[in-house]
Amino acid sequence: MDDGSSSPASPPSTAAPSAAEMEEYGNWKKNAAVLYDLVISHPLEWPSLTVQWLPSKSSTRGHRLVVGTHTSDQAPNSLMVLDAVLPLPPRLAAAAAASGGAVPAPSVSVSLAAPHRGEVNRARCMPQRPFTVATKTCLDEVHVYHLGDGDGSEKSGADVVLRGHDAEGYGLAWSPMKEGWLLSGSYDKKICLWDLASGSGAPVLDAHQVFEAHEDLVEDVAWHLKDDNIFGSVGDDCKLMMWDLRTNKPEQSIAAHQKEVNSLSFNPFNEWILATASGDATVKLFDMRKLSRSLHTFDSHEYVIFVCALCASVFISSVGNLITAYMQSFYFTLWFDIVFNTHWEPKYVGK
Repeated sequence: MDDGSSSPASPPSTAAPSAAEMEEYGNWKKNAAVLYDLVISHPLEWPSLTVQWLPSKSSTRGHRLVVGTHTSDQAPNSLMVLDAVLPLPPRLAAAAAASGGAVPAPSVSVSLAAPHRGEVNRARCMPQRPFTVATKTCLDEVHVYHLGDGDGSEKSGADVVLRGHDAEGYGLAWSPMKEGWLLSGSYDKKICLWDLASGSGAPVLDAHQVFEAHEDLVEDVAWHLKDDNIFGSVGDDCKLMMWDLRTNKPEQSIAAHQKEVNSLSFNPFNEWILATASGDATVKLFDMRKLSRSLHTFDSHEYVIFVCALCASVFISSVGNLITAYMQSFYFTLWFDIVFNTHWEPKYVGK
């Protein structure tokens, strides 16, 4: 949909970095220790379009992430769990040193790689069962994996295949309150809902409910974090829609941006506030009690914004090779290619 207004510039080229860019990166890496409290980089064999922090292991220092490969059919694809070792807080580090205990260096390693049919567009873990992970594929299916405890158990593929879509997509969200309830938005303009608890272990499960109101691709879906019947959706028709499971049509629908809306995020600490990110290079804040007008528009970006993620009074957005953290306007330019996804570590949300 185009209203004739000027468009933001395209994201930076995905070509190999130039010599000047490599030199700039080298200078940044040398000075990273004085610029940030902590930076850990880990090279992946293939690009990943998705990332999510998982609840930590029993260890106070254990952190895990789920990512997926995008090999463009050049190699088999995988859903992967990564182990991340982060530094101890200063007080605990001092105590460990005083007692002569070993303090492992920060690192990232692959603890599990499960075969995946096609590229992984998006991967999200069930809040109630963190190692049950759903993936959006490059096909019209949603796959569900039961990864055990994520410590390297062998997997031959998905445990459950969810059907209901006619095209691929990226929108995927587990209900934070209803165990096993999964939303998906795709390029067929549909939103599908599955109740995995009703599947009785069946390897294939059809959609429990299908919602249709968007006039173009559905880019993202998100559950409200306080009301288990409410969810939101955004799409290429520039619309933000609020839905109630008890009806089959949107309760509210507004033209939120001038271009496609790519991402939606509810505030975990304020049940009324949500943010949207768009191809018009803006992020907008809305109050659900009056969606007709945005609370604020953030327009610092120059390119299409792919994702935004709210956390208390701060949110992060990604565009091109840049990640921006508002409200304090920090900018992180650490990548040579497009940043497709970002995620807050839940252990530190609100701190």
